Parts: sequence; C-alpha cells; structure tokens
Amino acid sequence: MGVHCRLSAVLGERRLRMVHLAEATGISRGALRLLYWDKAKKLDFDILGRLCKALNCQPGDLLYFVDEEEGPGDGQEATRPKKQVK
Repeated sequence: MGVHCRLSAVLGERRLRMVHLAEATGISRGALRLLYWDKAKKLDFDILGRLCKALNCQPGDLLYFVDEEEGPGDGQEATRPKKQVK
C-alpha cells in the first residue's frame, strides 16, 4: 500500500515553480523537492495544510492511494482523484 504525491502534476498544471511555492508557504525547498519527486516518507498535517492553502486545493488533489499489495497486471489501477469541474 502506498500514498503518493501529485505535487509535480499540480504545479505543472498551474505553471508554478517550487521556489515560488516555497516562498508562499515557508516550506523548505528540500522538503518540497521530496514531495515533488514523490520521495517523501511522511507528511506533516501542517505542511499539507500550508500546501492546500497556497494552492487553493484539497488534500485529495495532492495525494492518491495505490494498493501495491495487489501487484502489477491484476487489473487494479491507481485510485487517483477525479478532476472536479468547478
């Protein structure tokens, strides 16, 4: 099982750079880099809250769950959140 981060995709969709997000949130570029490359092992609620506030999004827009126990080729797809039309 695993929770994965879509920060790279979200920033790309919005044409934002990590350096601007770091300035807006006060989160270090190192911490953002781990999230951007989906290498973070943990995520503090405070950081998640600051990201959501700065990006005007919900936690589900940044994170998604993959049931890795099922294994590849079993027909199970990643459960990514559907894009909501506003």
